[in-house]
Amino acid sequence: MAKLHFHYSTMNAGKSTLLLQAAHNYNERGMDTYLLTAALDDRAGQGAIGSRIGISRPADVFGADSDLFAMISERMARGPVACIFVDEAQFLSRPQVWQLARVVDDLGVPVMAYGLRVDFRGALFPGSAALLALADTLREVRTICHCGRKATMVVRQDADGKTLTDGAQVQIGGNETYVSLCRRHWREEMGDAAG
Repeated sequence: MAKLHFHYSTMNAGKSTLLLQAAHNYNERGMDTYLLTAALDDRAGQGAIGSRIGISRPADVFGADSDLFAMISERMARGPVACIFVDEAQFLSRPQVWQLARVVDDLGVPVMAYGLRVDFRGALFPGSAALLALADTLREVRTICHCGRKATMVVRQDADGKTLTDGAQVQIGGNETYVSLCRRHWREEMGDAAG
């Protein structure tokens, strides 16, 4: 039975690596997959899913106005797809998450979505909130804070390494911009700005 899966974490936990490994496992067994990533995040190159450890694969991109049900239906018209993989799922809209649910329910294809749970201010991303509400399975991908505790939060830093407490929810970046922390150290960095 097909399901909508949401694999979530903070930055630098290896979500894209896990996605690429899972897609490889399907392909190695002769099953086709369909990979999607947000057009907004082109750090691995436009139309690519890349990992910090240096592996990448081409992917179709979705934007704010993309109809994912239509995109996936068009891909499936060209041949069978064993699984759909979506990277940067935090950038999905609520309607797009419902479209993925329709893919699972109506087309019978599993969807594996990977993304951030919260932004640097500790607020849910819209796509993540919808996935937390609608996904059949939830899996936390874990990484650690500098203290050794589980990191569940992330801070955004400027070019000088100073923690930023305000700004737009979305700013594309990697290790040069974001640091994953446990909640206690996030609160210290944010000046206990939670709430």
